[in-house]
Amino acid sequence: MSFAPEPTFDHRQRPGTGVLVVNLGTPDAPTAPALRRYLGQFLSDPRVVEIPRAVWKPILHGIILRTRPKQSATKYASIWTPEGSPLRTWTAKQGTLLQGYLGERGHRLSVKWAMRYGQPAIASALDAFKAEGVRRVLVVPLYPQYSGATTASAMDDVFAWARRTRHLPELRFINHFHDDERYIAALADSVRAYWQREGQGDKLLMSFHGMPERTLHLGDPYHCECHKTARLLAQRLNLPAERVVVSFQSRFGRAKWLQPYTEPTLRELGKAGTGRVDVICPAFVSDCIETLEEIAMEGQQAFLSSGGKAFHYIPCLNDRPEWMRALAGLCEQHLQGWPTKVIEQLTEGDLQATQQRAKALGARR
Repeated sequence: MSFAPEPTFDHRQRPGTGVLVVNLGTPDAPTAPALRRYLGQFLSDPRVVEIPRAVWKPILHGIILRTRPKQSATKYASIWTPEGSPLRTWTAKQGTLLQGYLGERGHRLSVKWAMRYGQPAIASALDAFKAEGVRRVLVVPLYPQYSGATTASAMDDVFAWARRTRHLPELRFINHFHDDERYIAALADSVRAYWQREGQGDKLLMSFHGMPERTLHLGDPYHCECHKTARLLAQRLNLPAERVVVSFQSRFGRAKWLQPYTEPTLRELGKAGTGRVDVICPAFVSDCIETLEEIAMEGQQAFLSSGGKAFHYIPCLNDRPEWMRALAGLCEQHLQGWPTKVIEQLTEGDLQATQQRAKALGARR
């Protein structure tokens, strides 16, 4: 096995620290060819589709990648912006802001962002860290609730890069933050801010991304962590149980997925005479195809066509200051013990020089 060449080593360079935020991914453009590349990578991941490869590959390449890209491209086109994919735009902003928030707290480190599927790739971000002399990397998958199909898949990609790397940096991972008080407070603040502008609905529907039900029985904690997030958020908002609904979206294939399903739930609420429903998606920290098209468009149509009167989608946390402070605090917690602050990075010689300058200044006074 051969390893990737190492960057030129500079003995004068102090070992640096990096924070890598990772999101799921997005196609490069809202076109069928771009979707074919993206879905080909995404649906080839055995973490995402747990079907024997010999059975799945003919289905994927013979049916799905021949029909689904065109359908998906139409949906992506409906939410595409002049800046490109909303998920890419928000993730890039989060990376830039996180660098600033950590810098304001005195941390001297490098923050990069990457996508598990598509570009920029995780491997390219890790290579860039190495070129900067980074020797410690905190990997932050932007999935509040842990799932093997999301969090673990991001870790897989880091480990795949590690297998090709001779001189590995220290690595840390944030597995989840579904019950982190800062994350819950940021969610609650976003809901309250929305309600202050738009008033409150009769129901608050918390729609989480779905997973096959079998993953729950096989030990994946995702289902339980979603419900804990929902419970903590409802408590923070002082909402009684009868005003809160939890559901799961984005089914794929014929297998049984986590229930109740979001679209049928919205139809049932409309038929039951619910005047207004507010929907939030706590499994996503960045607005994307699943929130902007599946919920804000398809979900709205399902509710209104079934008798509902008003549908309100509460945006993801995106670049809200409360969320960015929460993310910075979460990173600080997991960076403990690493010399990331300027004073911690001073060498013994730097300290002696600083002390001598201080004595000289004192003597002048």
